[in-house]
Amino acid sequence: MVTPGDFGPERTPDKLRFRAIVDVHVLLVRDGSVLLGRRAGTGYGDGMWHLPSGHLEAGESVVDAAVREAAEEIGVTIRPDDLAFAHVMHRAPDRVGLFFMAAAWDPEPYNAEPDKCSEIAWWPLDALPADMIAYPADAIRAIVAGKPFALHAWDGPADPPVT
Repeated sequence: MVTPGDFGPERTPDKLRFRAIVDVHVLLVRDGSVLLGRRAGTGYGDGMWHLPSGHLEAGESVVDAAVREAAEEIGVTIRPDDLAFAHVMHRAPDRVGLFFMAAAWDPEPYNAEPDKCSEIAWWPLDALPADMIAYPADAIRAIVAGKPFALHAWDGPADPPVT
């Protein structure tokens, strides 16, 4: 346990404070299916399915990030009020993923980043593709089960490193 007396000139509270990389994920669900994109040309999980997602940028709220990522990746407009928090996942060792469910969006989703995604498709929530990146698949299963929180890869292999 750290006490205030443990902080000298070379050891300040800031140097002990952990900083996580935060990513946001957007679930568009209709008729029991979720929209996924097959990654391509990104250097991370290429050829595998994933939710529309991305990293939180400096000065941006997680809701604004989710709205922005959905627009960039699948060409939809989502009003912030139409996003509901669904799940948080702490991925070993340094990532925190926030998952949001979209109640409404416009227009119909399309592949807005063909240089980073080879296709998009709707997948049944209870039959996700076998070639899906593990942590979003685990998060979707947790959301379906009503679990708002999960750990990922703390006791086993992590997903490939993000570059």
